[in-house]
Order: sequence, then C-alpha cells, then structure tokens
Amino acid sequence: MKALARIALILLVAAGLLAALVAWLNLRGEEPPDAAALAITPALVERGAYLARAGNCIGCHTARGGVPYAGGRAIETPFGNVYSSNLTPDATGLGGWSAHEFRRALRHGRSKDGRLLVPAFPYPNYTELARDDADALYAYLQSLPPVAQANRPHGLRFPYDTQLALAVWRALFFVPGAPPPDAGRSPEWQRGAYLVRGLGHCTACHTPRNALGGSRAASELAGGLIPVQNWYAPSLLSPDEAGVAHWSADEVVELLKTGRNARATVSGPMAEVVARSTQYLGDADLRAMAVFLQSLPQTTARRADAARPEAATLQQGAALYDRHCSDCHGAAGEGAPGIAPPLAGNRTVTMDSPVNLLRSILAGGYAPSTAGNPRPHGMPPFAQTLDDREIAALASLLRASWGHAAEPVTAVQALQARQRSAR
Repeated sequence: MKALARIALILLVAAGLLAALVAWLNLRGEEPPDAAALAITPALVERGAYLARAGNCIGCHTARGGVPYAGGRAIETPFGNVYSSNLTPDATGLGGWSAHEFRRALRHGRSKDGRLLVPAFPYPNYTELARDDADALYAYLQSLPPVAQANRPHGLRFPYDTQLALAVWRALFFVPGAPPPDAGRSPEWQRGAYLVRGLGHCTACHTPRNALGGSRAASELAGGLIPVQNWYAPSLLSPDEAGVAHWSADEVVELLKTGRNARATVSGPMAEVVARSTQYLGDADLRAMAVFLQSLPQTTARRADAARPEAATLQQGAALYDRHCSDCHGAAGEGAPGIAPPLAGNRTVTMDSPVNLLRSILAGGYAPSTAGNPRPHGMPPFAQTLDDREIAALASLLRASWGHAAEPVTAVQALQARQRSAR
C-alpha cells in the first residue's frame, strides 16, 4: 500500500508540475494593460486600413453576402467549423474593447474576457506584429460603422472545443513574440519577412501541419494541403512548385499586384488573397515581399523519372484536350496572352500533387479581378461535362505532354477530388 501511495503521490506531483508548465507557457510574454487610452487620429485610421488590407482581415471576417467585417463566415477545419467574429465597434463586436485587449487578441490569442482563441485565427502569425501596427488596426476597426451581429458559437468537436485543449495546443505549438531581426539582411528583406510571416500570414497555408493542426516550423513555407478545402498551397522553396528564386522581382510584384504575369496566373484561395489583399499594397511592400521570397533556400529540382500513362489514356486525353482546351490554351499548350495561361511548363500541371490541377478542371479556373487585370478570362468547370475517367485521362495527358514528366492521374484520384470539391 505504501508503494502505491508513493506512486500516486509522484503522479500527482508530476501532473501538477505539468499543469503549471502549461499555464506558464500560456501566459508568457503577455504585456500589462496600458496606462492611458489610445489616441485615435485620422492618420492612424488610414494606416490601419492599409494594414487590414495587407492582413486580408476582410476575407475571413465577412460572410458571403454579409456586411464587411461583421463576421459570421464559416471556416472549415478538420476539427469542425469555426465562425469568424464581428470586428465592428458594436457591442456584439469590438465595442468596449481597449487597444490593449485588441493587441492581446492579435499577439497572444486571448479574448477580452481572457478566453483562449482558436488558432484558425492566425495569432501564431500576428504575434509578430509591431505594437504600433496592432494599434493602427484597432483604430481602423473602431472607425467602422457598428453592426449588430452576435458572434456565432464554433462548431468544433470535443475535445477541440475546450479551453484545456487550446491551452495544451498553445503550450506545444505557440511561441509569442517576433523573432529577432536577422542582422545580416537588408531593411527591405526584414520588411518582406514581416509581411510574409506576420501580417500576411502566408505561412498559415504554405507550411505543412501535423495531425493536431500545428505548423511544422522546420518546414516553413514548404507547402501543405489546405484541410477540408482540398487545395494545395505549393511550396515556396521548390522550383517545381511556387519557388520564385529564378524569377525577377518585377515578375513577383506583377503577380501579387495583378494576379497574373507571363509565367503564371493565380486561382483558388490565392486568387482571393490577391483580390482582397495584395493588389492594394504599395510597390515598396510588394518588392520587399519579392526580395524575401526570392531569398528562400530552394530545394533541388526533381528528376524526370515518372511513369508514362498508357497509350489508350494518352489517346483519350488528346481527344478531350482538342475538343475542350486547345482553343484557349493552344495546340502546343502555349496559352494566349491575357486570355489563357500556358500549360506547357505550368507548375500547377506538373506538381507532385495533382490536387490543384484536378480542382481547376472540375470547378474551373478563375483569376482575380484587379486594377491591373480588371476583366480576367475564366475557365469553365467540367465537373458536369466529363466523368472521372475522362478527367483522369485529360490530367494525365497534360502531365505527360510538352516535356512534362509527372505521374499519371487515376480515376480514383479524380473521384476523390470531385467529392471534396462538392463539399
């Protein structure tokens, strides 16, 4: 009995120490309340409006057909739905919040009442925000017309809906505060890193996540599947995916500003980012982002050793391409400037993961409407026109033509993409 009591005591002490560690990890780095209220000026509001664009706050905090920034948009996660909050200065939103409480939410993931926020809100990125920028965002949001719209409770499954689970998650995966500046880099690079890693939260999609939804820090910007949506955010470290080290800075700026350039056209979730965020950024900030992205270490290009599709598959795919695709994309996949992007050498076509290619064929491809490309051409969806075998044959042809050497696509993969696209 004494031995059992001793073991129980040891376990109890260990549990207490573990709980204390989790509590400390959840409270570290939090700043004390301000001594005085923030002085909101027109200049601060204007700066906050620009920063809100840079962070694409409107993208998540506006429901389809809803009032901007009033929240209510469903954000699907592997753990259930998260509903974005009301950011207007109504009592149901940020009315009554202080600048300190808003900064704490942004930089430490904690609500006005002290509750832990779910990490679908990218506070692991926003923790890098400078105090002045957080205050400017607060000033802008407080200037919006108030909208009475109560926040909808999240639809997370147990235990992910508990504060205990969030506390453990934070202890495992959240490190508050900005990393120290890289002394060997230029101010332009530092600004680009701040926008990409922090305010722009590009790593939230372009970094792979583990089973608990934690980002794999060692694989930052190495690409990852966006859960539930079934889009793949390509690696910014790979010349075979979305690496831009071999592009000019002007090409990167053009893509982020207009949604297209001579090499690529954005679609899917990235089209929304360009439409609502990056097209509004100043050229200096876009160039800073380009400088940072071009500095990322690039992985070695893959070897061209993929299996070839069967002859019958290629024949079927060629017939489908001639019937449905060649008028816009050209007989040799050369594309048409301003109308359809080239498919020859297109990295969406040849990436190891065919997810984005299949999504584009099934649901269509649509570039964003921007000031630099106000009337973009779109590609119609073929989900109702082609069956799974035809989709697979067409995708396999594209991945094996014009010097491409990517693995063929199966009908099962096409079916899975169809089912996920229909959600």
